[in-house]
Amino acid sequence: MTLDRSPATRRAFVSVGDMVDLPLVVSVPEPDYAEALADLDGVDPIVWDMERPHPRGRDIRFAVMPYMTRLGLADVTRGLDALEVVQLQSAGYEQFVGELPEGVTLCNAAGVHDASTAELALTLTLASIRHVPEFVTSQGRAQWAPLRLRPALADRRVLVVGYGRIGRAIARRFAPFEVTLTAVASRAREGDELVPQVHGIGDLPELVAHHDVVVVIVPLTDATRGLFDASLLGRMPDGALLVNVARGPVVDTDALVAECSTGRLQAALDVTDPEPLPEDHPLWTTPGVLITPHVGGATEAMRPRAIALVRRQVQALLAGRSVDNAVAGPLSAP
Repeated sequence: MTLDRSPATRRAFVSVGDMVDLPLVVSVPEPDYAEALADLDGVDPIVWDMERPHPRGRDIRFAVMPYMTRLGLADVTRGLDALEVVQLQSAGYEQFVGELPEGVTLCNAAGVHDASTAELALTLTLASIRHVPEFVTSQGRAQWAPLRLRPALADRRVLVVGYGRIGRAIARRFAPFEVTLTAVASRAREGDELVPQVHGIGDLPELVAHHDVVVVIVPLTDATRGLFDASLLGRMPDGALLVNVARGPVVDTDALVAECSTGRLQAALDVTDPEPLPEDHPLWTTPGVLITPHVGGATEAMRPRAIALVRRQVQALLAGRSVDNAVAGPLSAP
């Protein structure tokens, strides 16, 4: 039997000749998400952490995955016969596409993490350039570091690699620091008030050679995996800083360790390859490397934005409109 997955039109026969509208059953990972949907007529929100099958799983049409989950779609969606849409709370979605059931649409959380990730990109940059980890170490030893001139972010040339929503949010936060901004995207296009021209990815080898700070925020694809390899890292100028708030495999870890071990480059990483980083991995002790444990989007700013996105998506389904941020499945753009 082929399921009718058209939004807002699912109906069921309850007896011969009778039909009733079924409610839109929505699974959410936490109670505050359900509370945000409680006033919507025709919506039946249930709280489900997806760790084990839900007794009402066969009725769920819209399912929200927990944030930073390590669950796979193949296990989570088994038995969800009415499922139409899976909503992620992350911008990254590549690892889920291969397990997406036929007829189900996958949506990412584009826009939810812009502010938080951009804040961390700026924080990592300032902390690295201003040698904050060195001061933290000195504080732990109760040592007053001697006064000497330190580097500054002002007057630096900053290259943002990946100029989507988060890339633009990063550029907006760097702009007041009196830097020169350049942006790279998958293709060249007209810029905006922050960067007059967005360069295509083919210009990257030339551009990295002339920038002091390179902030990476590209999605992980076949084209970007290992993008920052030994050759590209080798083109960065001495003393340059690589900031990765994208995905770990975008950077060749061994090549980065080699460059930073000599002191030629610095790195600030919210993501690594492998991840989580093993205790004995050389990145932990490589000079000039600052590491945070993939916390770019994990702030209090994320939650209200995620809840607002879920509410908009549910309202779209109720109204028979297309959902936003569809990245795979029948409702995604071709």
